[in-house]
Amino acid sequence: MRILRLANFVAPASGGLRTALRELGAGYLAAGHEPVLIVPGEAPGDAMTAQGRVITLPGRTLPGTGGYRVLTDRRRLRRLLEELAPDRLEVSDRTSLRWTGEWARHHRVPAVMVSHESVDGVIATWGVPEGLGRWAADRLNLRTAHAYTRVVCTTEWAAREFIRVGARNVVRAPLGVDLRRCRPDLHDPALRTELSGGAEVLLVMCSRLSPEKRPGPALDALAELRRRGVDAALVVAGEGPLGARLRERAAAERLPVRFAGHIGDPADLAVLQATADIVLAPGPAETFGLAAMEALACGTPVVASARSAVPALLGSAGTAAAGNGASFADGVQRLLARPLAARRAAARKRAEQFPWSAAVAAFLDALEVPHAVAPPSAARRAARPGAPPASRPAGGRPW
Repeated sequence: MRILRLANFVAPASGGLRTALRELGAGYLAAGHEPVLIVPGEAPGDAMTAQGRVITLPGRTLPGTGGYRVLTDRRRLRRLLEELAPDRLEVSDRTSLRWTGEWARHHRVPAVMVSHESVDGVIATWGVPEGLGRWAADRLNLRTAHAYTRVVCTTEWAAREFIRVGARNVVRAPLGVDLRRCRPDLHDPALRTELSGGAEVLLVMCSRLSPEKRPGPALDALAELRRRGVDAALVVAGEGPLGARLRERAAAERLPVRFAGHIGDPADLAVLQATADIVLAPGPAETFGLAAMEALACGTPVVASARSAVPALLGSAGTAAAGNGASFADGVQRLLARPLAARRAAARKRAEQFPWSAAVAAFLDALEVPHAVAPPSAARRAARPGAPPASRPAGGRPW
């Protein structure tokens, strides 16, 4: 089946959504289906990749987000939907792309909306009063549930805000983690010494430095730990609109923070996560937390925001913290009190419960398509409207 996938707010170079789209697309392709992903970008593009066909349409950059783009040319996108004639539609944006649910219903195409973030959590980061925020979230979520055949939530935590409004078309489908790329044996003692500057405890945060991710508590936690006499250092992997402010603060307070910037190679990021003693995940609106799960797969326990879905995923391999530095410092000290070998083994064991193969199977169930079918022939592919030439080489240009 041709599974047409639409996504907005995809980070320019990395991020959990980009990872999820890539892994799910590759899984759909391996199952014999024809995934087609449409994302916004700086320039138009069309390439065959390891995750299937990827079409890039020029998208408008959202100010203050560090590069997020959105698809705003509805007329052009509608024409492309008509041309591609999908068998299934999968949408990863419940705001500006919600109209595609109506398009799918009109064309009798089963459609799912994937909830990658908590509206409650995102609105809370804007400083909206709780009552008003919940009212706005409920209205948005109710419209989303009505617009699509199904709403896919990656955790029970993420599903709660839809259940609250009485949505009956919510299904659960967890995401996964690359257990081969992320491994405990990547731990590098020499790198640890270099990054920590000789400090006894090495903390790492892998996150976009943007308001909705709330990176500030990581620095708060470092300052609090050092006040308590814990010799700790922090490495921040990621960039975003708050980067300059965080760097200025670290310099002003003389905090031992190394800003690694964006780490483009996932293999390098896995080495960093495996080398850390503790990974901090302060984002309050995470519905799954791929970076946290990758840390567990690398054998590194995680302290995560209690307001997110991540603590439930961590199990005994991590701990929860309120959104302040003291609470995150408490969490770090709780994890450090456990024997090193035991806490690293527990982290890896927990991650092994979330292979990408299980995630792909759950998403295919939500889409109501078979888990394995014969791949389409070149002739049949070429006959489909909008299909790229069968002779186009795999890989294509970067998107």
